[in-house]
Amino acid sequence: MDRLIQDVRFAARTLAGAPLVTTLCVLCLAIGIGVNSNIYSAVYAAFLRPFGFAEPERLVSVEESFPQRGWRDVSLSYETLKDLREGTTGFEQLAASSFRSLTLGGGDEPIRVRSNLVTWNLFPLLGVSPMLGRQFRPDDDVPGAPAVLMLGHGVWERRFSSDSTIVGRAVTVDNEPYLVIGVMPRGFRFPFQEEAWVPMAPRLDGRPRAAREVRVYGKLNAGTDAATASTQVAAVSQRLAELHPEMHEGWRAYAEPLREELMDENARLSIAAMMGAVTFVLLIACANVANLLLARANSRRREIAVRTALGAGRGRIIRQLLTESVLLSLVACPLGIGISYWMLDLVKASIPEGQMPYYIVFEINGPVLLYTVAIALLTGLIFGIVPAIQAARGDLQAALRDGGRGSGAGAGRQRLRSALVVGEVAMSLVLLVGAALFVRSFLNLQTQTGGVEVANLLTTRFFLPGERYAAENVLSARVEDVVQRVEAIPGVLSATASNLIPLSGGGGGGSLEIEGKPSDSPAAAPRIFWAGVTEHWFATIGVPIVGGRTFTATEARDSSAVAVINQTMASRFWPDVNPLGQRFRLLDDSSRHWFTVIGVARDFMNEELDDDARAQPAFFVSYRYMPTRNTGLVVRAEGDPVLLASAVRSAITAADPTLPVFETMSMEEVRRMGFWAQRLFGWMFSMFGIIALLLASVGVYGVISYGVSQRTQEFGVRLALGAQAGDVIRLVVRNGALLALTGIGIGLAGALAVTRVIQRLLFDVSPVDPLSFISVTLFLAAVALLASYVPARRATRVDPLTALRHE
Repeated sequence: MDRLIQDVRFAARTLAGAPLVTTLCVLCLAIGIGVNSNIYSAVYAAFLRPFGFAEPERLVSVEESFPQRGWRDVSLSYETLKDLREGTTGFEQLAASSFRSLTLGGGDEPIRVRSNLVTWNLFPLLGVSPMLGRQFRPDDDVPGAPAVLMLGHGVWERRFSSDSTIVGRAVTVDNEPYLVIGVMPRGFRFPFQEEAWVPMAPRLDGRPRAAREVRVYGKLNAGTDAATASTQVAAVSQRLAELHPEMHEGWRAYAEPLREELMDENARLSIAAMMGAVTFVLLIACANVANLLLARANSRRREIAVRTALGAGRGRIIRQLLTESVLLSLVACPLGIGISYWMLDLVKASIPEGQMPYYIVFEINGPVLLYTVAIALLTGLIFGIVPAIQAARGDLQAALRDGGRGSGAGAGRQRLRSALVVGEVAMSLVLLVGAALFVRSFLNLQTQTGGVEVANLLTTRFFLPGERYAAENVLSARVEDVVQRVEAIPGVLSATASNLIPLSGGGGGGSLEIEGKPSDSPAAAPRIFWAGVTEHWFATIGVPIVGGRTFTATEARDSSAVAVINQTMASRFWPDVNPLGQRFRLLDDSSRHWFTVIGVARDFMNEELDDDARAQPAFFVSYRYMPTRNTGLVVRAEGDPVLLASAVRSAITAADPTLPVFETMSMEEVRRMGFWAQRLFGWMFSMFGIIALLLASVGVYGVISYGVSQRTQEFGVRLALGAQAGDVIRLVVRNGALLALTGIGIGLAGALAVTRVIQRLLFDVSPVDPLSFISVTLFLAAVALLASYVPARRATRVDPLTALRHE
């Protein structure tokens, strides 16, 4: 311990004696440590943070896939849940949830609450108990049971002012009385951002097998693993395909650990890509600091030689130098944590409210701080070990002898420093190419409207709750009444309603049969997207009819079996004939009505902007044919649509004060909401790329500048013997260009491999986009040449007489 304290004191004095080098090292390390700490907070939140469930290692999710269509992570039907309970032995219990939107009364106006239908045993399976009241019981979760409700902590605080007497009282849910039986703990919003839960069986029992709307969760028996459970559920799935081929043929059930289900593949890929990027930043920072220490070690050769001559062993020298490097990292650590906090605030501000699951909490907590300290210590060892070994290997006699410059050790250090710079350039190019691809992807999204005229459009949703709207004709009549009221508002050009809002989602899907082209089996039937729409739908959203016509007023107000299809559907199913007059039907629809095609509309994006939704075949029918309680309203305004938001809300509540109105925003906001993740990736990777570029530029400059200082006398002799300044500049710049080109070559190979991994995160841009690769290569080469040119100019200012006299 005495020696350690002595080493630390000596290291502190030594570092204080070289303030410029120490400051540069601390800044480089703080940046590398800071960005690593920030992204590790995301890694910890997504992959490592405990969920707060009992025995989480025994929890799995049961889902279905359709390999023939490439589908995974599909929900099950309520009937399949029953079959799994009877046909498997590997689970201690199986529970389920299903998303629903509930209308909660009891205040000045009804509010829409994200909620879930749950089986009575879901909370016991998770090992989570209410903070007030009781759990659901088996008798709550049967058809015809009295209506009961579990509240989330947040809605309990906002709506009921944290009233502890709420348990046992009735509140209005979907215009019906529900008994509040409990309040869940703060922070619990399973499975995503839910704030209320009601029993499942009263609402889903008897639903058809085609209604795949249930997320199933299992708790494994002791000694059973997920693979065994997956085999059992697959066997049940196979048996169901034999018993009910029209609903189960081609489907395969499987089980996987709960964490894998809660974190989708794109999210895992995004976080892994960012972690890889910041690791590169840290390695570049380490290379820079190692270069600085190697340069400084050369100036300390005599000091180290004297210490060696006085009896210090090689191990003692290495330990002292490692103490200095670790001390540098520890000094940089607090500054890095400050950078991490700053970046975390930026990340949080970039994520729209409600877009992240409740269990992903970005914070600088204890584990993240421990990681930061550990990475600081490891970083100190990584960048310090090589310079320390190099310094300890120095030639004692050459170092003590006057004129001992230019030893082999110095040449070896120069080669090592050059290799470090090559690595910096290579890693910088990979980061810059990734940043360029994400920026191009974001810019592509910025200019995309998804086929919709987004200007002057207002969108909102309202929900039609309770038994009052159980009959479809009553529900449709109310929606048409709302549309007429909104269209009467001054400044409204047109209004339309649907279960779909473009670029936001909604609508439905099913298996399709083309008249005269029956499928060999239900599994082989093509899938189709559909939506019910009111009059003026296509005119309001700005999508032209490119063939045929749209609905007449009469067709839009009744259940006429006519449809408008999009261009993708027309080209896919009737490529060689006129689609007008052709007929099709939905196999999942019990009525099996044949729809006649009356028009073809230009393609537009049903969901958020991405490559997959663009090619989706779709058809549209009268809203009365497919009405839904959760209805989207789209309004075209004469001017700024946001100015009409209050009037539109008033028109809806005037039609029925019990209707909750929510998610009111302009279509431009909806469009931008759809690519917030790409925007976040774009600026983060750009920031990492810029940091890497600056660090690499400093590295190139440092190596060339150090080489110039070592060859000062040589350049003086050359100039004295008649060499021109341009000759010296070319000589120096050529060395820098060689380093840069070597690094660029290695970086291009690495970028070609890495960018293919992030391909699914890009929009309308190839992972080998030539523009991104060429522009980044030229830019990085130009920066490297500039970093070489500055010390080259300095070399030409050497006084030949001084150089000759010294020689």
